Amino acid sequence: MKILFIVNDPPYGTERCYNALRLAGALLKRDPATEVTVFLMADAVGAARRGQKVPEGYYSLERMLKRVVVGKGAVLLCGTCMDARGMTDQDIMDGARRSTMDELAAATIDADKVLVF
Repeated sequence: MKILFIVNDPPYGTERCYNALRLAGALLKRDPATEVTVFLMADAVGAARRGQKVPEGYYSLERMLKRVVVGKGAVLLCGTCMDARGMTDQDIMDGARRSTMDELAAATIDADKVLVF
C-alpha cells in the first residue's frame, strides 16, 4: 500500500506534524512493505531543518523524519515553501529533498491513501 502524508502546520507549536510522523512511523513499523511519502508544505518544511536542538525529553521532528527515511520512506519538501522561508538545500536533513507541486500531484495520483495534517 502507498500512503501519502501532506503536512502543513509548523513543526513546533501544534502537534499536527508530531502526530502525522507518529502515524507514519507506526505504519512503517507495522508493515515494512508499506510505502510512505511525507510531503512537507508551508511552515511544515521547517520540520526537516538540519541540526534541530530541542530540550531534553522533548520530541525531535528531525529524528522522527529520519525514521521515515530509514524505513525506506520518502521525505519531500515543497520548494516554493522552502524559498518563501529562506531555506536552501543545505538547510535540510540528510534523506529529505526539495520537491515540486508536479511531484506532489504525481504522488497523490499514485497513492492508495492520502492523509492531510
